[in-house]
Amino acid sequence: MAALRPRPSRGALGLHDPRLTFDPDRERALGYLREFVPSDADQARARVQIMRWILAKQHPFERRQTDGHVTASALVIDAAGERALLTHHAKLDRWLQFGGHADGDANLAGVALRESIEESGIDDLVIEPRVVDVDVHTIPARGDEAEHLHLDVRFLVWAPEGAKPVKSEESHALAWVAADAQGGYALDPSVVRLFELARSR
Repeated sequence: MAALRPRPSRGALGLHDPRLTFDPDRERALGYLREFVPSDADQARARVQIMRWILAKQHPFERRQTDGHVTASALVIDAAGERALLTHHAKLDRWLQFGGHADGDANLAGVALRESIEESGIDDLVIEPRVVDVDVHTIPARGDEAEHLHLDVRFLVWAPEGAKPVKSEESHALAWVAADAQGGYALDPSVVRLFELARSR
């Protein structure tokens, strides 16, 4: 079995760590991105695009920035480092990592961890506060919401041993997926890339 990274580093943070508290200062997000080491040229371009967006837009972390906004997400890895927990997203009808809107918070590791806890139902997750991936993608128009960009900043999160996920209303289903069993889930290439990054770090 192709293993994922089996454990967090000593620098991993839990939900109540003060370093993850809400921070509206765009410099906090820029700091995460400045420290990020892109894995290839596409990642490097996406990193620059997100940083420029943060600097140029009036409300880069809020949904009222209707042409697009910065989001945060994370791949949740089990305690054995064998599987990642994915959500069958109710609105997008796809298997994805956990994540969501920053809603004004530039502390993107905190956003990713809170979204992962909320959507997985696992309270004691911990996050590596280093960006592992960035992805800029288009969200299609839906109802009154126009087509717009999500400029997603991504992290790795770990579940404790024996963690039991609980589906939220945002999911059709949750599934623990082994790295070598991704073919059964028709995953987006960016999610496959997250699995690869989790194996290589």
